[in-house]
Amino acid sequence: MHMYKKLITLILLGCTALTLLSGCSSKPQETTQSESTNAPSQVNEIRIGCMKGPTAIGMIQLLSESDAGNTENTYQYTIAGAADELSAALIKGDLDIASIPCNLASVLYNKTEGEILTAAINTLGVLYIVEGGTSIQTVSDLAGKTLYSTGQGTTPEYTLRYLLTCAGLDPDKDVTIEYKAEASEVVATLSQHPDGAAMLPQPFVTAAMNSNPDLRIALDITKEWEALTQNTVVTGVIVVRKAFLEQNPEAFHTFLTEYQSSAEYANHSIDETAALLEKYDVFKAAIAKKAIPYCNVVFLTGKEMKEHTTAYLQVLYDQNPSSIGGSLKEEMFYLEE
Repeated sequence: MHMYKKLITLILLGCTALTLLSGCSSKPQETTQSESTNAPSQVNEIRIGCMKGPTAIGMIQLLSESDAGNTENTYQYTIAGAADELSAALIKGDLDIASIPCNLASVLYNKTEGEILTAAINTLGVLYIVEGGTSIQTVSDLAGKTLYSTGQGTTPEYTLRYLLTCAGLDPDKDVTIEYKAEASEVVATLSQHPDGAAMLPQPFVTAAMNSNPDLRIALDITKEWEALTQNTVVTGVIVVRKAFLEQNPEAFHTFLTEYQSSAEYANHSIDETAALLEKYDVFKAAIAKKAIPYCNVVFLTGKEMKEHTTAYLQVLYDQNPSSIGGSLKEEMFYLEE
């Protein structure tokens, strides 16, 4: 009996040690990181990421609720300045879920041989071309102009190149496109060249127009795209690491539910969402308040997500296969049953 009690004690001590070890995890390098300690580390702790841009809008209330300890999952989060930061973290396994440009999701699926899956669309078209005059009425009017933009190698570049090509223009010869690392740089450059033109996402369109009242929206890129393709622009999607999904299916489903609630909040509680975007250093509240209605924040999953994303990626593939990682795979989508 004495030996039996000792054996039970050793087993309990071993279980306690394993529990403590399972609660330890390395944190990714973060541009902005949550500091909430309201909930202990556990199986449903998820490392999520988004960018300082329109695709962060649908996630911002989720971050706030997580910091307040009001979410079922516990979230660590990264708010990155560029998509490359999130890509690297996903590949290394330092992030579990992220909001990234649509074409990048396909690139990562191909690069990791199926380890990064697309689970939802979170943002549709947000791009506009603005100018300081009235010379741009159609896409073909961009001929001979210098256009400032962001997103080289991601969704904005390939969307623009497609529209220019369809208008009979050579993107490499007929238009001078100067790419900047971030949209805020485009706004700053445009303020120095008030007669110039730029392609910007919201809310940066609103920011640029606030700083220069002479600017006007010349073209709505989404409308131009839809007129040509009879489909829509897919700007941002939510991706998940396959290994994380397989190990934590319930936690991931909970994330989707909590994200959907956050996206709906963004569309219905604009003032509050704008305040949160400023609190988390994404956008100034005054800018966000005006821009959110034009940012097309959505939450689309399942067949609807797959249909829109596949159609959009197919157009990009047709003009440049490398823009989506070389091939379009049906298996890149996580479809809820």
